[in-house]
Amino acid sequence: MHGFTEDHDQFRQSLRSFVEREVTPHAVEWEHEGQVPRALFKKLGDLGFLGVRLPTDYGGAGLDFWSTAVLIQELMQCGSVGVPVAIMAHAEFSTKTIEFGGTDELKDKYLGPAIAGEVIGALGVTEPGAGSDVASISTKAVRDGDDYVINGAKTFITNGTISDFITTAVRTGGPGHGGISLIVVPADTPGLTRRRLQKIGTHSSDTAELFFDDCRVPVTNLLGQENGGFKQIMQGFEGERLVLSLIACAQMRLMWNAAREHGQTRKAFGQSLLDFQVWRHRLADALTSMEAAEALMYRGIDMYVRGEPCAAEISMSKLFCTETAVSVARECAQIHGGMSHMEECQMGRMYRDCLAFTIGAGTSEVLREIIAGATGLSPERSR
Repeated sequence: MHGFTEDHDQFRQSLRSFVEREVTPHAVEWEHEGQVPRALFKKLGDLGFLGVRLPTDYGGAGLDFWSTAVLIQELMQCGSVGVPVAIMAHAEFSTKTIEFGGTDELKDKYLGPAIAGEVIGALGVTEPGAGSDVASISTKAVRDGDDYVINGAKTFITNGTISDFITTAVRTGGPGHGGISLIVVPADTPGLTRRRLQKIGTHSSDTAELFFDDCRVPVTNLLGQENGGFKQIMQGFEGERLVLSLIACAQMRLMWNAAREHGQTRKAFGQSLLDFQVWRHRLADALTSMEAAEALMYRGIDMYVRGEPCAAEISMSKLFCTETAVSVARECAQIHGGMSHMEECQMGRMYRDCLAFTIGAGTSEVLREIIAGATGLSPERSR
């Protein structure tokens, strides 16, 4: 069950036309280039697709997460996971955090241009020594007059080298979650250097390491209260995990449809692959798992939109959808045989793109701990 309305359907048709015209024909080219061009952000901004959940006061549409779901599902039709990953890192992760905690001045400075696609945002949380364990980040920001002086490093940052600003998690206080703040760091800040990383998947999404060497950023770029960033990051993680659930489910549909078509047309021993019961049953199992994943995902979105406490349900969604996507990818790749290991084959690209799903926005292991804690399974909760 989902919450899509006629308005969402109209939005979907508009997006579908745009993706077919402006995105899909270039997806392989962007895979080779290793990034989504700035022009795509501007085109999406001109059509109002980048501010779906952002306030109307700054040019956004002020819609709910169901509209974001439509945006992701349609962008995924291009066949390149990196495209929606890059767009969501900008339109959801970096900008929603500014909406949550930014002053009116910061919102005026960043949200309007971001919604218009004139500037590109990134979210800088993960570090070489701290990923899902956000409370352990060590990038330090020390107050010096009207500035913060930032030193440290970030890694695996989507839009890292193409962004104009990075919403950055820093340590402004003591150890643990109570000493973390969020600061908007302009990409042209002296002392900030960036290096693109070479990944085995999601090639059209630029991913980078960031190095902060005495970067001076105005205190006015602080989001919310000093040392209050951990809560903001956790709040943003709910949306991120739903985004990853949507991407995983859309990817499964693409892979399954490709596997069915291949199974119908590929011949072996004088008959199509789907004439063999083993393949009919394997794809039937895959479809059953996909349907279960989508149902769990839509439940999480529904609770999120209603404003109900749903950290556990969203964690279940992200866990099950991404783990299922890896399993479905293996089945759909297997029926393609050797072609599933060729870069020029879309199935091959989709197969390798699934490998990071269980890591981003919280690893499967961390999500299991969240679920366990919320349901009384953790030792400290069951005493």
